[in-house]
Amino acid sequence: MIRSIDHTGLTVSSLEDSLKFWVDVMGFRHLYTWTFENAPFVEQVIGVPGAAMRLAMVEGPGHKIELHEYTSPDDRQIYKPRPSDVGSVHLAFYVENIDALLARSASIGWLPVGKVQTVESGDLKGLRMIYVRAPDGVTLEFLQLPEGAPK
Repeated sequence: MIRSIDHTGLTVSSLEDSLKFWVDVMGFRHLYTWTFENAPFVEQVIGVPGAAMRLAMVEGPGHKIELHEYTSPDDRQIYKPRPSDVGSVHLAFYVENIDALLARSASIGWLPVGKVQTVESGDLKGLRMIYVRAPDGVTLEFLQLPEGAPK
């Protein structure tokens, strides 16, 4: 049985750029950065021969994000799947001010994939939502509750 969720791991192209986003834009707290040289430990955990990486853990309201920047093996690839592509993943966050967060995100290259949409009927009427993507393909969803909605 699962006891709880600890964190979500994201592979990124630049640990420094990712930390700027998660700490400066999203307001997460940087907990630590570790370096793992190539060793059987890393290879066995992730199943990739020759792997080495740096990782940083950040913590936000109710969740931690583990950022991985691999320095090897040399044949690493960058995938930028669209939300409709099998294997695509996104994380969703309730935010206080979607417009202000979009402006801060865009200032460091995390751009919306469309325009903010508002749910027009049903239980979620008034909910505003949008996807944003990092330069290296990570996708997030921002959700803003309507004024006066229970939090």
